[in-house]
Amino acid sequence: MPSAATITRVTTSLITFFAASLLLALFPGPGTALVLRQAVRGGRKAALATVIGMELGVLVWALAAAFGVSVLLTASEIAYTTLRIIGVIVLVWIGIRSLLHARRPDTGPAQAPSTAQGVRAGLLVNVANPKLGVFAVSFLPQFVAPGPGHQSTLVVLALLWVVVDTLWYLVVVVLLDRISRFLQRAKVRKRLEQVSGTVLIGLGVRLALDSSR
Repeated sequence: MPSAATITRVTTSLITFFAASLLLALFPGPGTALVLRQAVRGGRKAALATVIGMELGVLVWALAAAFGVSVLLTASEIAYTTLRIIGVIVLVWIGIRSLLHARRPDTGPAQAPSTAQGVRAGLLVNVANPKLGVFAVSFLPQFVAPGPGHQSTLVVLALLWVVVDTLWYLVVVVLLDRISRFLQRAKVRKRLEQVSGTVLIGLGVRLALDSSR
């Protein structure tokens, strides 16, 4: 039976991990801009599909870190650079599409992206983000002491990370859904397409210029 000291240490680690995961989710990045874009174009359904794709991407990196696969990113310059280039292309491509949509003449409500398109966009943005992979490598191990059950604990924390991230983005989707009528106004929709597109391109450019890991 675990001692009181052990239980206290584990509880403290979980609370710290939860807080760190929540702060990470709260920090705006490509995911936030993408969910906003999808909510503008397709409402709650499109935003939820995008969140599913994004969290699948987080799960990929979290499990890769748990099993030591993503360590390759920090060890291989070629692997990191290749993934960084892919990430830049994905962000800039989605951003340009947003700007092009904003330039189209208003012909009524925007055509909503399909569920598959939403999932694919969210998955690509996170899987092609090498910073997320490197962060996972440095983030998860901090909360696990070496020893028996080390890897299984990492897997549990990886899943918890995904849960926390998902909960936050579900809150974002609900908030966006509450103002969906406002978001669907033609002028507002165009402006938000411009904003989200510019942000995504900016994030892509920043990723291209930032060679640090």
